[in-house]
Amino acid sequence: MTTPEKPSRILAVVPARYASTRFPGKIIAPLAGKPLVLHTYERAREAALVDEALIATDAQEVVDALAPFGVAPVMTRADHASGTDRIAEVVAGIDADIVVNVQGDEPVIDPAVIDATIRPLIEQPDVVMSTARCLITRPEDINNPNAVKVVCDARGHALYFSRSPIPYIRDAADQAAAATCYWVHIGLYAYRRDFLIEYARMPQTPLEKLEKLEQLRVLENGYKLAVVDTEYESIGVDTPADLERVRALIETPRKGN
Repeated sequence: MTTPEKPSRILAVVPARYASTRFPGKIIAPLAGKPLVLHTYERAREAALVDEALIATDAQEVVDALAPFGVAPVMTRADHASGTDRIAEVVAGIDADIVVNVQGDEPVIDPAVIDATIRPLIEQPDVVMSTARCLITRPEDINNPNAVKVVCDARGHALYFSRSPIPYIRDAADQAAAATCYWVHIGLYAYRRDFLIEYARMPQTPLEKLEKLEQLRVLENGYKLAVVDTEYESIGVDTPADLERVRALIETPRKGN
């Protein structure tokens, strides 16, 4: 069996929207001497399969915060409804085969997870998009609507994403399965460039509107969305408390070094 060749160019884009309802300006909040989004960008650049990384923003504040570090973001329109739309604007004029959406508020994202998310697009020609999931280890996340659950088929393709607990365990005798059947979706996406541009133009679909999950648009239109299993637990920064949690991870010296 031959190993599929790596596509000619893989681009990682880090969307950096300045406005945030719960934590305005979080994307450039100081973290270990750098703006938060710069940590994410640097992690994306460390992924072995990524050829180039860039930051996409709609705010001069982000440009100004990154200037001292020699990083110049790509400016986009300010009226995008999602990071996907922002990235689609950026790559419309860029030559790339695969595009990775690395959420800007994930400063401790593991580069190995980025590589793992890319691989299905290299190995499976019928897959147009891929993402990741990890096993839920905290029981409270099962019913937490902010912890998006995903179920897959036997080939690792997404069947459905939901804010509700899926699957539903009907019989009490099967409750022991709860320890291994609930998976939380990690908001990391890789797309074939041409599909990404098409996807951003698609109208919202009924289930997407109900769940407020844009990845359902892919499934409702009949496309294959691969999901890779990982042990990485996403630590996004949505609130000042999240920032302090991440700061403790980054700024605490590692033992044994």
